[in-house]
Amino acid sequence: MAKLQHRLIVVTDVTGCPRPLAAQIGRALRGGPFALLLRDKHLAWEDRRRLAERLEPVLAASGAELVVADPPEAVRAAHLSAAFPVPVPRPACLGRSVHAGETVHDDLDYITYSPIWASGSKPGYGPPIGLEGLAERVATSPVPVYALGGVTGPDRALAAREAGAAGVAVMGAVMRAREPERVVAALRAALEPV
Repeated sequence: MAKLQHRLIVVTDVTGCPRPLAAQIGRALRGGPFALLLRDKHLAWEDRRRLAERLEPVLAASGAELVVADPPEAVRAAHLSAAFPVPVPRPACLGRSVHAGETVHDDLDYITYSPIWASGSKPGYGPPIGLEGLAERVATSPVPVYALGGVTGPDRALAAREAGAAGVAVMGAVMRAREPERVVAALRAALEPV
């Protein structure tokens, strides 16, 4: 089992980018390394796998890491939706999406907990948990917790860290940005140890 190397997880959204996804990620990496969660589950697995193969060397050269959402085959790092089974063999790093009221298992390396705030990327996806709910989850979780949902900038990233989160996961703030490198740099600065 391995933990994520970064406090910032950037979740992909190929449909929300102002430029091709690889170019958006390349620009974002100028702001510093992060964990990239290749989500875009609407794409066929073969397309996602090819995209992962193209992105992995760029990410590795920048000190970033690749995490693949709901992979149907072996990967080094995977992030699973609530009901998705653990791949065999188990990835070296394994995370899962968790929402209010769901159990966190200690066989994971981390979880994303959402939605902390109302999410522009997933409007209407559950009532916001808020910082108090985040702090309660952090206190009871056997694994590191990453705040997800409505993390629109460094002020919210800092608030999540102050509530005890290991880091944050963001989609729209980076994927829709005209200057994603500035957004990433600001988020990384806010996520420094408190």
